[in-house]
Amino acid sequence: MNLPVGVQINAPISHEYAQILTPEALALVARLHRAFEPRRQELLKKRIERQARIDAGEMPDFLPETKHIREGDWKIAPLPKALERRRTEITGPVEAKMIINAFNSGADSYMTDFEDSNSPKWENQIQGQINLYKAIRRELSFKNEAGKEYKLNDKIATLQIRPRGWHLDEKHVLVDGQRVSGGIFDFALVFFHNAREQIARGAGPFYYLPKMESHLEARLWNDIFVMAQNELGLPQGTIKATVLVETILATFEMEEILYELREHSAGLNAGRWDYIFSCIKKFKRNKNFCLANRSAITMEVPFMRSYALALVKACHKRGAPAIGGMSALIPIKNDPVANEKALAGIRHDKTRDANDGFDGGWVAHPGLVAIAAEEFQKVLGDRPNQWEKQREETFGPSDWLNFQPEQPITEAGVRNNINVGIHYLGSWLAGNGCVPIHNLMEDAATAEIARSQVWQWVVSPKGKLDDGRKVTADMVRTMIPEELAKVKATVSAQGEDTATYDQAAKIFEEMSLADNYPEFLTLPLYEAMD
Repeated sequence: MNLPVGVQINAPISHEYAQILTPEALALVARLHRAFEPRRQELLKKRIERQARIDAGEMPDFLPETKHIREGDWKIAPLPKALERRRTEITGPVEAKMIINAFNSGADSYMTDFEDSNSPKWENQIQGQINLYKAIRRELSFKNEAGKEYKLNDKIATLQIRPRGWHLDEKHVLVDGQRVSGGIFDFALVFFHNAREQIARGAGPFYYLPKMESHLEARLWNDIFVMAQNELGLPQGTIKATVLVETILATFEMEEILYELREHSAGLNAGRWDYIFSCIKKFKRNKNFCLANRSAITMEVPFMRSYALALVKACHKRGAPAIGGMSALIPIKNDPVANEKALAGIRHDKTRDANDGFDGGWVAHPGLVAIAAEEFQKVLGDRPNQWEKQREETFGPSDWLNFQPEQPITEAGVRNNINVGIHYLGSWLAGNGCVPIHNLMEDAATAEIARSQVWQWVVSPKGKLDDGRKVTADMVRTMIPEELAKVKATVSAQGEDTATYDQAAKIFEEMSLADNYPEFLTLPLYEAMD
């Protein structure tokens, strides 16, 4: 195929893939890359410099240079009708069956994911683009091995698309010899092929933006949106994007992030699992900070609760939707007692969010949409949102940096992190990034917390079990083969291949016991992937 000047693709391009990887679409990728790659690299360098200062003892605070934004009188641009009501949002990867089930789930909105719940194999990324192209035009169908056919209903959820974060490359595509940003690649292709069709159908183009650490990173996305709309001849403000606040540093700049994207903003989402990972990662060298078992870090511990309430406050002050995060619980078909407990957990989570002022929340499974909708209905009634609920509390560093609880840390907690980490990594390496484990729907954020906690417990003087034993590298090395055997037994019982799990255990050991903490699990994993 004829590629634009300077563009190389180091991966197979089938006839079907070529319909997405057109010269015109790739030309947009190249133009965006050339315009913005230097800034992306500069911002990634700023992350490293900021981390070095935090490692040396600097604590985050509000930015003095953006005080005028926090104190200014402004609102985001009005929302299109398709984004006015977002009580229930379902998420999942760009796989055909998942897309159809999510669209048909009864949720108000569906965030389809090229990022954390998607293993970024070349086939997954491009097939995902094909699937969305067909779905947007109501042409997507799927037939499973048993012959069951899945088709889109007449009434479907509003589509929002999550490209990859700024730290991720697309290694198979080079422009002028440089890898392109995974986020720019995902966004440019889906925008080029589908934006006009989405506008014609009255719902889109809408996006979710992950893993940002500053308002300058939001500004970069905004400038990309401006250029992309100009390239396609679309009015400015056509694109709308919700930002996932899933890093501790972004919490200090929530209003600034809304401001940077104000013509294109669709609000903020409390991305809770990555947020916990970010807290551990940013303060990993702080001897006074060591979190308890993962299961003890709920949305109701003080530092998580204050972050969630501050997000509602920032959004409603600026006329923006505040969307609650994911409860990972899923229905449990073969255990009625456990299923009731899971459903009660979902109900509790959504009741709290609705009462706190959130305008909607995420679920991981179509079977949970009705429960979430019911809890928001009780609070919102017929209103599309509850922006009139203005929170008056004051939040800041003393709330967000008060990392408690520190106990309990138990042997079962250490083993659970090892078990879940290996299970998820093995699945990810096999090409599946959205994995039910121990009756929870897990994505990359869970594996990041799991390996980060193990690393922290080994390094921190506070990393002691409730029985007094210090968590050590030797203890972890002893547990890894034991937990690997359990994972393989589970996977085998489900009739799945265990080929990738030995490698997963090796990677988990390397990542959780490395002298220098690896920034993201997915970076070395991606390099090891075909």
